[in-house]
Amino acid sequence: MAAPKKSVAKETAQEKGGGKGNGSQSPLEFTREQELTALRDMLLIRRFEEKAGQLYGMGAIGGFCHLYIGQEAIVVGMQMALKKGDQVITGYRDHGHMLATGMEARGVMAELTGRHGGYSKGKGGSMHMFSKEKNFFGGHGIVGAQVPLGTGLAFANRYRGNDFVSLAYFGDGAANQGQVYESFNMAELWKLPVIFIIENNRYAMGTSVTRSSAQTDFSKRGVSFNIPGEQVDGMDVRAVKAAGDKAVAWCRAAKGPYILEMQTYRYRGHSMSDPAKYRTREEVDKVRHDQDPIEQVRNRLLAAKMSEQELKAIDAEVRDIVNAAADFAQHDPEPDPAELYTDVYR
Repeated sequence: MAAPKKSVAKETAQEKGGGKGNGSQSPLEFTREQELTALRDMLLIRRFEEKAGQLYGMGAIGGFCHLYIGQEAIVVGMQMALKKGDQVITGYRDHGHMLATGMEARGVMAELTGRHGGYSKGKGGSMHMFSKEKNFFGGHGIVGAQVPLGTGLAFANRYRGNDFVSLAYFGDGAANQGQVYESFNMAELWKLPVIFIIENNRYAMGTSVTRSSAQTDFSKRGVSFNIPGEQVDGMDVRAVKAAGDKAVAWCRAAKGPYILEMQTYRYRGHSMSDPAKYRTREEVDKVRHDQDPIEQVRNRLLAAKMSEQELKAIDAEVRDIVNAAADFAQHDPEPDPAELYTDVYR
């Protein structure tokens, strides 16, 4: 039996539109300071990823490299809802999460180029770097593997009796992994303070969500476990912050886990080797034009009488940081061969 036309239209709009969430959480009104913070943090991620793409093309970065361009509002908005001590864990599209948690651009870039000054001493690369100081626990290459680990972080918080919250990020493709649902069950059973953040960028590698997922409303994935969830416009940093505040408050009140489906869109291919022929250039351009997270903030600041010159100065400052990081990452020495035998469990 054919699906009702309204349902089909809604699915098509979600697949093509890139990111309009329909959750109940309305965007917050940011102060000028909050807008500027969000702009700078998102610009840092955008410019860093652009530079990483350039270095990859030059052969300075090897292996896999998955860029976060287009999705910056999610991690920046969520970080604005956290406090020191809260933890973050994610998959392999992770450079943006590292920068948002406060890890230094030069250390992240040096890890990408396999240098000693990288966060994993040049041995982890794009997908595997960590910072205990910033409570960032990776960066994981196995699809969905970070979700039970993030649940374990939440269990540790509950066991220790603190009020810290764990954020476990994963994509729409990883949402179909079995270990995700085992984690959901345990998290609700033990009322663990974990927020499961599904970054739905519409394509599991090269497969549209409508072709890979029977339930395309990912906020409902926890229904059978009694986990509340909502869809969020992941292209609007204010909407992300509002949803983050609500979910964090829920977890800190010991009510258990929460699911946030961030409806977003990546501008680049799944990885640097992906030509992204499964979608049209017109589709990507439309999202860039209508919903770009950075342009939304820029436009609001311009409407608030901030000048183009001031905004360009912020961008120039960010570019200087990224260029310095790239320079460091290309001239820092490679790790000593003896490092092959350190940090190895035998």
